[in-house]
Amino acid sequence: MPKGAFNWTFNDVVAVLKENGFHLNHIKGSHYFYVGYIDGKARQVCVAKHGKISFKPRTFKGMMEQSGLSRDKWGL
Repeated sequence: MPKGAFNWTFNDVVAVLKENGFHLNHIKGSHYFYVGYIDGKARQVCVAKHGKISFKPRTFKGMMEQSGLSRDKWGL
């Protein structure tokens, strides 16, 4: 698992989402949309797949906010 908001790849993000009950809803081009329920609310997270390239910290933080998961669930 990467440290902090740096070096998170598509596979790292998807692994955390799946551990927390998210599932793949649909794919549009290179964007994968995962859906899950957090605190009784439906959440959708858009994760772009661009090979093994790491997400920029701001992009990763956006996915964290979309998911509604706490920082500890992300290992931060």
